[in-house]
Amino acid sequence: MAVSGLLTFTNFLLLSILALYFSNGFPNLFNPQPNQTNLVVYVHDYFTGEDASAITVGGRKGPESSVLEFGTVIVVDDPVTEGPKIESREIGRAQGMYINSQSDGKGLYMVFSLIFSGGEFGGSSLEIQGSDLFTMKEREFGVVSGTGFFRFVKGFGIMQTESMDLVNLRAVIKLNITVKHY
Repeated sequence: MAVSGLLTFTNFLLLSILALYFSNGFPNLFNPQPNQTNLVVYVHDYFTGEDASAITVGGRKGPESSVLEFGTVIVVDDPVTEGPKIESREIGRAQGMYINSQSDGKGLYMVFSLIFSGGEFGGSSLEIQGSDLFTMKEREFGVVSGTGFFRFVKGFGIMQTESMDLVNLRAVIKLNITVKHY
C-alpha cells in the first residue's frame, strides 16, 4: 500500500512538473510574442491640380460639396511617400474614403487601405480607420487589420498635418504608425 501511494504521489509530482514546464518552458510555442513595427509615411491629399488624388462624390450640394461641409463624401487614391516632399520615393497609395461626419464640418470619419507597392513592405497593406478632427494638431487613429507582412496586425497611429494649402485644398499628412503583428 505504501508503494502504491508513493507511485501515485510520484506520478502527480511528475505530471505537475511537466505541466509547469510546458506552460512556461515553451512560451513562444503556446504564447508567441508579437513583433512591433514603427513607421512614418507621408500621404499627399490633393483635391486640385493635374495630380489631384481626391474627389468629392457626394454631399448636400452633390459633387460640388466642400470637404468642409457636414455630409460630404470624398474618395481618395493618394500617393504615399517616405518623406514630406512629393519628389520623395513613393512607397504606396492610400485608397479609401473620408466622410465629413461632424455637424460643424470640422471632423472627418476616415477609412482607407495603406497599400505598400515598394520598399520593405511591398505587397502588404494596413487598414486604417478612425476620426480625423483636422483642426487638432495631432489626431490618433486605429490600425484595425493588415495583409502580407502585417497579418494579424493591431495598432494605432498619430496623424499630423505637415503642410496645408487651404485655398487649393492640397495637404501633406504625416502618419506615425505603431503596429504589433506576428
